[in-house]
Parts: sequence; structure tokens; C-alpha cells
Amino acid sequence: MIELDDEQQQARAWFESLRDRICAEFEGIEREAASEAAFGYTPWDREDADEAPGGGGVRGLMRGKVFEKVGVNVSTVGGSFNPEFARTIHGAENDPRFFATGISLVAHMANPHAPAVHMNTRFLATTKRWFGGGADLNPPIPYDEDTADFHARLRAACAGHDQTYYDRFSRWAEEYFYIPHRGVHRGVGGIFYDHLECAPPGQGAPFDANFAFTREVGEAFLDVFPRLVRRRMDTPFSAEDRARQLEWRGRYAEFNLIYDRGTLFGLRTGGNVDAILMSLPPEATWR
Repeated sequence: MIELDDEQQQARAWFESLRDRICAEFEGIEREAASEAAFGYTPWDREDADEAPGGGGVRGLMRGKVFEKVGVNVSTVGGSFNPEFARTIHGAENDPRFFATGISLVAHMANPHAPAVHMNTRFLATTKRWFGGGADLNPPIPYDEDTADFHARLRAACAGHDQTYYDRFSRWAEEYFYIPHRGVHRGVGGIFYDHLECAPPGQGAPFDANFAFTREVGEAFLDVFPRLVRRRMDTPFSAEDRARQLEWRGRYAEFNLIYDRGTLFGLRTGGNVDAILMSLPPEATWR
């Protein structure tokens, strides 16, 4: 068990409570589809390189009628980065010790007309402390209405905290969720933010302000994504639609295995491999 200070405990408690509410909502959608699918939870422990306690997490996974595969993970870990990796992490250049807690979610839907989605928010501490995360919509068959509603809800979440956030963070998502070797974006965007630094009083945004924004991102996701699922989950689809979905999933897998920072961070810090790779789709094709 790693020791947590008050800020770390607050962040961890919020991410775990958000996990519980999201999973309950997704199970409720399965009930609406006459499915008894439910999340199964697998705890895991991390051991730091010097065999000190390194925290751990819980992997949540459900396979259902609506959600072909959805993973909702929470983790709280700490320890020391190896020297090479430490040089790439904010605030760890001269001190490799770190702490990280967060929630990570990826949903792959059974119906090709229902959008896949990714959401992640996290709190990290090295010699600096910051929040990061975001949410982005990944429809194999995009609908303008869904894209507009998703972005509108995230825009509203940003507007309550900083009028510059949505423009900055939506542009960041557009740049980040891009597959250079294919020359295409992974989905229809959302928001992505990192290094939202918690500065000492009088030196920048304090913990409370950044934590409140991160909570609002979680609330926005919980509000809008289930509405989009219910809108599309019963749409008739063809074999051609399914083929399009599977080919799109191949692109999604390529991004997550080659470019995704969260995948790299988890693997380089001794995270649970199954939890880290839960983002990969259950089926995919490459032509």
C-alpha cells in the first residue's frame, strides 16, 4: 500500500466513484436491451523495481449485447521511473519518483452505427503536479448529429472553467488522435489536455480548480455518451456496415499500439498488461 496525501486521496476517490457510476449506467443500457451482461472486476498489484509496494488497480470488463467489449479501469500507482524514461516525463528529469491515479475507459460497440469511445482522466505527481485526460468519439460510421452533440457537451464543460479551454483542447485532440502513417484521424475528436499544472497559491491554477474541471469532464462524458448509445444501438445494420466497422477497428488498434501515450506509460511503469491493452477491439480486420 502506497501512502497518499490529501490531494492524491481526493483524486483517487473521485476516479473510483466515477468508475462505479459509469459501469452502473452501461449495465443499465444492457438491461434495456434484454441482456444480463455485467462487469467483471479483476484487481492487480504493481511492485516497484526495488520491490517496494507500487500500488495497483482494478480492471473492469464487460461483454454484452450492446457493448461488444468495454473496459473501465482505475489505478493508483507510485514508485520511480527508470532514468531514461524519467527524462521524458514532466518534472521527473532530476527526481524519478512519481505518483499517478486515474480512470481509463474504452468501449467498442456491437452495432456499427453506435460510436466507440475513449475517455481518460488522471492526476500525476513528480516534482510537479498536474491533471490530464479528455474524451474522444470514434464512430466507424459517423453521424453529424452525434458529433455535434458530443462536442457541444464538452464545450459546455470547458466553458464553465475557462473560455479558452475548448478551442485549445479540441485542437489538441485533433492533433493528437491522428494516424500519420495512414493520413487519417482516429475519430471525430473531442478534447485532450495534459500538464494542467497545480501551482502553489498565487503561482497559477490551484489543485481545486483543476480538479473541478477534471470532474466536469467526467460528468460530461457520463451525460452525453449514454445518450448517443441509446440513439444508435437498435439501428439496423448490414454485412457491409460490419465490415466497415472491423476495418475501422484495425486503424484504432494501430494508433493505440504505436502512438498512444497512455499505452507507453502503462507498459513503462510496470502496469497490468491486460488492463493496459483492454483498449484493443475484440475483432478487427486489415485488408
